[in-house]
Amino acid sequence: MSLSLSRRRFLAATLATGILPAGASAAADRKRFGITLHPYYSYVANIVGDRAEVVPIIPAGFNPHAYEPRPEDIQRIGSLDAIVLNGIGHDDFAGRMIAASSKPKLPVVESNADVPLLPASGSAARASGKIVNPHSFLSITGSVLQVATIARELGRLDPANAEAYTANARTYSRRLRQLRADALGKLASAGDTRLRVATIHGAYDYLLREFGLEVSAVVEPAHGIEPSPAQLAETIATMRRLDVQVIFSELNFPSAYVETIRRETGIRLYSFSHISHGDYTADRFEREMTRNMDTLVQAMLETGP
Repeated sequence: MSLSLSRRRFLAATLATGILPAGASAAADRKRFGITLHPYYSYVANIVGDRAEVVPIIPAGFNPHAYEPRPEDIQRIGSLDAIVLNGIGHDDFAGRMIAASSKPKLPVVESNADVPLLPASGSAARASGKIVNPHSFLSITGSVLQVATIARELGRLDPANAEAYTANARTYSRRLRQLRADALGKLASAGDTRLRVATIHGAYDYLLREFGLEVSAVVEPAHGIEPSPAQLAETIATMRRLDVQVIFSELNFPSAYVETIRRETGIRLYSFSHISHGDYTADRFEREMTRNMDTLVQAMLETGP
C-alpha cells in the first residue's frame, strides 16, 4: 500500500529534524524496572514518568506476605533492566526469583540503603532473625529517603534520563512532605495529643513515630502469626496495666481475636492501610497514606486528654 502525499511529507520532515512522533522510538528504548510491592510501584512510577516502564513482578491479587514465586512471574524478570526492592524482609522471595531467572545478575536497587531502620517487633520475629522492621514505606520520612535513593540509582542505570528522574523525585517528595504537613496542621491547636497505643502487628512503628507516638504493646508475635490464647491473654493484661487508649489494626484484617481484644478491653480500635492490596497505580501510596494519616489524626483528636 503506497503512502499518501501528506504522510510522506510528514515522515520526511521528522527524519530531517530528528524529531520522532511521541512513543515512536522512545518506547522501544525505555528501560523496564521491576518492583515487588505497591508502594514501590508508586515511588518508581512517579520518578520515571513516561521515560521507563514499571513492571510489578507479583500480580495485583497476591498477598506479598504469603507469596510463592510462580514460573510465569520468574520468567517476567528476564525482561527487566533492574529491580527495585524493599530488601529488608518484606520481599525476600525476590532473591529466589532472580536467582532462578534468566538474569541472575539483574541489577538490584536497595531502596532502604539510606533509611534509619527500627528494630523488629515481637519475640517470634526476632527469634527468626528478622532484626529490623521492614515496613519503612509506611511513613513519609522513610518514603522520601527511599525515593531519593531509587532516583539516584535508576539514574546511574539510565544516564540519559538521570536528570529527569532527579527532578521528578524532588517534585514527588515535596508532595509527600506536604501530606504530612497537612496532617500535622490539623493537630496544631489540639494541645497535648500523646496517646498510649498498641498495634495488632509491628507494621506501623515508622508512621506512629512521625507523630510522636511510641508503641506500648504488639499483639502478634510476628507479622501474620496469630497469638496463642496465652499470648493474647498476656497482651490484654499488658494493655490494661499500661492503660492503652488506642489499638491500631490493619484495614480489613480478618481475625476474630481483634474483636476479642476490643470487647475485653473496651479500647478504641482504628485501622490503617498496609498498602499491599489492589491495583498498582502511581497515586496509590499518596491516597492510602493520606487515609492513614487522617485516621491517626482522628484517633489523636478523639482519644486525647
